[in-house]
Amino acid sequence: MSEPLLKVENLKQYFRVNRSYTVKAVNGVSFEIYPGETYGLVGESGSGKTTIGRSIIRLYDPTDGKITFDGMDITGRMDKETRNRLREEMQMIFQDPMASLNPRKKVSDIIGEGLDIHHLAENSEERARKIGMMLQKVGLSLEHAARYPHQFSGGQRQRVGIARALIMNPKLIIADECISALDVSIQAQVVNLMKDIQQETSCAFLFIAHDLAMVKYISDRIGVLHLGYMVESGTTEEIFNRPVHPYTKSLLSAIPHPNPEVEKRRKSVAYDYATSGIDYAKGTERSLEGSHKVLATEEEFRRWTA
Repeated sequence: MSEPLLKVENLKQYFRVNRSYTVKAVNGVSFEIYPGETYGLVGESGSGKTTIGRSIIRLYDPTDGKITFDGMDITGRMDKETRNRLREEMQMIFQDPMASLNPRKKVSDIIGEGLDIHHLAENSEERARKIGMMLQKVGLSLEHAARYPHQFSGGQRQRVGIARALIMNPKLIIADECISALDVSIQAQVVNLMKDIQQETSCAFLFIAHDLAMVKYISDRIGVLHLGYMVESGTTEEIFNRPVHPYTKSLLSAIPHPNPEVEKRRKSVAYDYATSGIDYAKGTERSLEGSHKVLATEEEFRRWTA
C-alpha cells in the first residue's frame, strides 16, 4: 500500500473540568487512513468518536500523541503555510445540518466561503460557476444558491454541508455522524452520494457513526471505540465475520436483521464494562491475522481467541 494520508499515534484528549476532575475523552488511540479509502469509526454515544475527529482537524488541541497528515506534523503549533494547507486539504461534515450552517447567509455564500478565504476563484464568474457545479454534484439545483438554510429540509441542508466541504477539493473529509439526523431513505441517498463523490475525486473519508449496517456498507476498514479506547480494528470483513472483543460482539449482535424469521432467533449479547472484569488501561494492542488487532491482556487474548 502507499504511504498513509493520515497517521494518528497514541492520541490523547483530556478536558479539565475543575481542579480535581479531568474527563479523559480519548485514551491513546492509534490508526491510519490511506488515500481514497473510507475508515469507519464506531462506538456508542460518549465513546470519543467526535472528539477524535475534532482533534484531527484541530478544533481541539491534542493533549498528547502525534497526528501526521500528508507528511505534515499537525499536532502542536503550526506555521501559517501548514495551517493553510490543513484547512484546504481536510474538511469536516458536521452532525447537525442546521447548527453547522450560518442562518444569516445564503447558500451560495456558505458554499463559497472557502473559495473566498483561500482565493481559489479568480473572479466572481468563476466563483459562481464552481458553486453551481458543486450544487448540481450534490443533487441540488442552481436556484437553491439564493436561498437561506431555513428554507431547506434536513437532507438538503446536509447536501449543502457536503458541498461546502467538497468545493475545497480536499484529500480527507471527516464525516461526523452526518446521517444520524436524517430519515432512513435520505440516509441512503447521502451515503450513496458520498460513495459516488469518492470514486470521482479519490478523497479519503473518516466516517464516524454508530449505525453499524451503514458503516459496513461504506467502510473499507473499521475501528471500534469504547470509553476512549480503540478496542478492536481491522477490515470490514475481519470485524463483521470474526469479532474478538466482547464489546464488538455485543455491538454486532444488536444489528436488526431484515428477515423476520432470522430476526426472531437473533440474540443480543450483553456487555457491561463495570462487571466484565476487563481493564482497558492494562491491555495492549495485539495482532491477529491480516490487519486485525484487538486491545487485550495476554490472558484475555488467549481466552477470546481459543
